[in-house]
Amino acid sequence: MHKLLSGAAAVLLSIAALAQPATVDGEVTRVDKAGARVTLKHAGIRSLDMPPMTLAFRVADPKMLENVNVGDKVRFAAEKAGGGYTVTALVKAN
Repeated sequence: MHKLLSGAAAVLLSIAALAQPATVDGEVTRVDKAGARVTLKHAGIRSLDMPPMTLAFRVADPKMLENVNVGDKVRFAAEKAGGGYTVTALVKAN
């Protein structure tokens, strides 16, 4: 029974990991709090088939912009939605 539960837990964790978008390294080059946008110079984003570039993204939650400034190194996740790209997670890198 214990092996069955451990196996089921491993499968659920794998599914959860697949559902999470991969994070990407980037650097903040512009913050537009009023427009809920952030411009990021970033590494390639495989999930979006996007090469390294600098791009302005919408943010899913404007509160993400409260703690980032131009020049900050960040890790972020983005998705394509509504004809544009949206940052769904944004944290300062250590």
